[in-house]
Amino acid sequence: MEVLGIDIGGSGIKASVVDTETGTLLGERFRIPTPADTSPPKIMSRIHDIRTHFQWEGPIGVAIPESVRYGVVQQANNLDGSWVDVNAQELFEQTTDCPVAVLNDADAAGVAEMKFGAGENQKGVVILLTVGTGIGSALFMEKKLVPNTELGHLLVGNNQAGDYASERTRINEGLKRREWAKRLEEVLQFYERIFYPDLFIISGGMSDQADKTLPHVDIRTPLVPAAFLNNAGIAGAAIVAAEMISETGR
Repeated sequence: MEVLGIDIGGSGIKASVVDTETGTLLGERFRIPTPADTSPPKIMSRIHDIRTHFQWEGPIGVAIPESVRYGVVQQANNLDGSWVDVNAQELFEQTTDCPVAVLNDADAAGVAEMKFGAGENQKGVVILLTVGTGIGSALFMEKKLVPNTELGHLLVGNNQAGDYASERTRINEGLKRREWAKRLEEVLQFYERIFYPDLFIISGGMSDQADKTLPHVDIRTPLVPAAFLNNAGIAGAAIVAAEMISETGR
């Protein structure tokens, strides 16, 4: 099934048509800037532009940087506060006139990696982290997603993990990659003591240059970059939408 996958990020909204049988992005990825005002009307305007660009009339998967439960946004740490308690699924469907599945962006990335990527053959506990403007997380047990974990909001020492070790922090503080790697190491060691995972997968903005950072991270758990790099959210959102269509017949 071909599905339009959309990933709403802090700096850009990325989209592509995805072959959900393989996770492959079909054609060029389309990207537009995320508006400074991230209220629902402004985001919906961008979603309308994306649908128009692709001339799309089929199912859509949308990954957003917030926790989502049964289509309803639970909090607003990254988007405008007016998103809280909004039924995003209904709103996206009204805007696009298409069936839509909505989920957390890190969860979407995790779905893609567990189905077709770095976690495809991994059993046990897997944690995917999206390291970019913050740190998002997706937790899997025997390939089953535990949604909306938001591990980036946990305190590591006196610092919130997402503020302490994100790529945005590296850039803003001018950290060398070895310094940044040690911060990421502290965060991962903290997660190890809670979950004892079998695998960490690093996705998000840093995944494109993971070879410059991950070799400097010393932890017990195997640590690998995402196979989908920074496109995992697009692919995962599309995969979840295809599963929704299959289960509900919408």
